[in-house]
Amino acid sequence: MKYETVFILTPVLSDAQMKEAVAKFADVLKAEGATIVNEELWGLRKLAYPIAKKSTGFYSLIEFDADPTVIKKLETAFRRDERVIRFLTFRLDKYAAQYAEKRRSLRAGKAAAAKEENVETTKEN
Repeated sequence: MKYETVFILTPVLSDAQMKEAVAKFADVLKAEGATIVNEELWGLRKLAYPIAKKSTGFYSLIEFDADPTVIKKLETAFRRDERVIRFLTFRLDKYAAQYAEKRRSLRAGKAAAAKEENVETTKEN
């Protein structure tokens, strides 16, 4: 089944610590036999309301295919890690999976266009 998890890490982490935390949760999924489809770091964003006296947090998204039993182990890992402020994991139905695929392809297209534009500007200089 396809799942998507979004989690918010505390803003006091350095960039390297944040990436290490995201890698830790991806490793938990891989160890349980899940296949990671997509991983996005959304960066530091303002929270809708303060959580634990913090008004910002590092947002991350991981899309994966896994057995339903994996979710409990992933959420246990989230609860045990004090760097995680909030998390939400949900199963993607066929429409949400189609939307996620479309969003990934648009994002990849934009990244390719930006890379191509950077190559052109460096050639001009």
